[in-house]
Amino acid sequence: MAASESSVRSDGMELLHLYHQNPSIKLRNQLVQLHTGLVRKMAHKFSHQCNEPYEDLEQIGYFGLIRAIERFDPSQGYAFSSFAVPYIRGEMLHFLRDRSTLLKIPRRWQELYNEGQKVRKELAISLGRAPRDAEIAKRLQISLPEWQETKLAAQNRMPLSLDATAVHYVDCQITLGEALPCPRSHILQQEEEERQQLQGAISLLEDKPRIAVELVFLKEFSRKDAAKKIGTSPMTVTRYLQKGIQDLICYLHPQVMPTGS
Repeated sequence: MAASESSVRSDGMELLHLYHQNPSIKLRNQLVQLHTGLVRKMAHKFSHQCNEPYEDLEQIGYFGLIRAIERFDPSQGYAFSSFAVPYIRGEMLHFLRDRSTLLKIPRRWQELYNEGQKVRKELAISLGRAPRDAEIAKRLQISLPEWQETKLAAQNRMPLSLDATAVHYVDCQITLGEALPCPRSHILQQEEEERQQLQGAISLLEDKPRIAVELVFLKEFSRKDAAKKIGTSPMTVTRYLQKGIQDLICYLHPQVMPTGS
């Protein structure tokens, strides 16, 4: 057996050198066949730690093996198995993360829920109707509250899609994502409303105060440059700005207007 394993390692390293020098699908497939034991061993280990079928884990593991073959450099001098195992494990872990739920429930509850689903089907056939929770709990030999808690925990462990319909009208549907409040959207909407109000108020100003406000506050001109643009002095620009600001306050907040003397 030891001689056989040594021969396999020797053949594998020779093929890895050939593949590294001149990659081809034929050589890659030969290397995959030669190292199936790495994938099967890892799939067998993971299958005892999760609910996914061994066959699915094995198929996913081959993707990791192929990636390892494509990236392995035999000139580095280390064993291919040590290099390949992290790739194979990584593909399986990634697969399990995608398949797993966000919330974990106790193993007993998971087993109880799975058994309850079998009992539900059996009772539905024997009773000719959907069984009640009390009937399922009785068959499982547990209390009704325990079964209801188990069922609720199993059902709530799956995340809701934001594309799920939250409200359904005759001519339109509102998804959960649309129904949920978004603080950022609310802030952006409020900023847009304020910007439109400000633009509307600026448009009501007299020409020269409006031009001064737009140049200094919107286009960030210096007062000296704004004065050159308007054809007046910086002091006059300052007076235009003061008048423009006072008028804007009156337009935007009419309640603070002086009541007159």
